[in-house]
Amino acid sequence: MLEARALTIKYSQRVAVADVSLTLKAGEFTAIIGPNGAGKSTLLRALNGQLRPATGAVLLDGEPIEKFSRRSIGRRIAVVAQEAELRFPVTVLEFVLGGRFAWASNAGWGWETERDLHIAEAVLNETELSDLSGRLMNELSGGERQRAVLARALATEAAFLLLDEPTANLDLSHQATLLTLVRNRCDQHESAALVITHDINLAAQFADHILLMKRGKVLKAGPPRAVLTPELLREVFDVTVLVDAHPATNAPRVTPVLGRK
Repeated sequence: MLEARALTIKYSQRVAVADVSLTLKAGEFTAIIGPNGAGKSTLLRALNGQLRPATGAVLLDGEPIEKFSRRSIGRRIAVVAQEAELRFPVTVLEFVLGGRFAWASNAGWGWETERDLHIAEAVLNETELSDLSGRLMNELSGGERQRAVLARALATEAAFLLLDEPTANLDLSHQATLLTLVRNRCDQHESAALVITHDINLAAQFADHILLMKRGKVLKAGPPRAVLTPELLREVFDVTVLVDAHPATNAPRVTPVLGRK
């Protein structure tokens, strides 16, 4: 279990996240939605131990995350950031194999094992990148690159997946493919996923729980139907919406109602 308890994070004197609590459990898919500047990415970085809270705590299986080494955290928590930084040219396969670093020998460096290669090839197939494994990362389109970043995270075999807008720059087909893959990881591998997204309807379709954030605070947390109400969405996004049931899945479906002159 990965847990945030009454988490408050500050940049200088500005409060970026205020008294947020959440729990990520095996088998569950949690989505965070909210406008830009709501504190979503800051919260994600704190859950990975990259940011120290001003107050509150992040607990990994009941222990403060500060007690764990970065390598130990890397084996348990995988992060998909909005943009991957590449300092030198690498192939897609080499990039994905980088996700196995936390499982390397104590020396920290060495040749990949047969198991490492097997796992990398499996996740490349899952993310539909097998045909691009020998291509350089800087030669990929934005969508292909984002899929490679997800494949690297999956190669860690981490129990917790923290994804910051993983479907950005992806077409509709690949959005569905990737989130289905994450959903399957939760269902079949007992992983827990936390996904930041601006697509409310994707969150409604795939998530078990949604956190609705604004100005660093959680206004509402719960199942999609409890969170995605016209009143709450208007308060957060300042737009009138219609919320009805998706005809195929019965999940909430959100449609903006635009004023006409």
